[in-house]
Amino acid sequence: MASRSKPKRGAGASLFWDLLTFDRLMTNSVIHLIYWAGLGVIALGAFGTIGAAVGVALREESLMGLMLAIPVLVAGLLVVGALILLWRSFCEFYVAIFRLSDDLHVLRQQADAERVAPPRPAAPRPAPPQT
Repeated sequence: MASRSKPKRGAGASLFWDLLTFDRLMTNSVIHLIYWAGLGVIALGAFGTIGAAVGVALREESLMGLMLAIPVLVAGLLVVGALILLWRSFCEFYVAIFRLSDDLHVLRQQADAERVAPPRPAAPRPAPPQT
């Protein structure tokens, strides 16, 4: 297999080329951005839950409004906590998949290098002892 020589490029051009091709995966930084964006969306849901609980409490001016608002708040925050755990596990799953892909890529390169390299001569075996 002929080896490709990569032309020298600047840092910006190299980053742009890496985005266009799949020679180097950029999953770590992308997954971090997606993770924090997802946490931001979940935080908006938490604020919405708190707002809904306060809205229920303010709409009903009696004790019944407060008794309705507390379960809404608790259930909403439990759902938000479960969403945070699910989102974290989802992102870790994708990181694990991409790391497995990187490891398989390295193993494939090693196998290709061994296939191209000339075989080493086998060491001579000693003669069995005669009895």
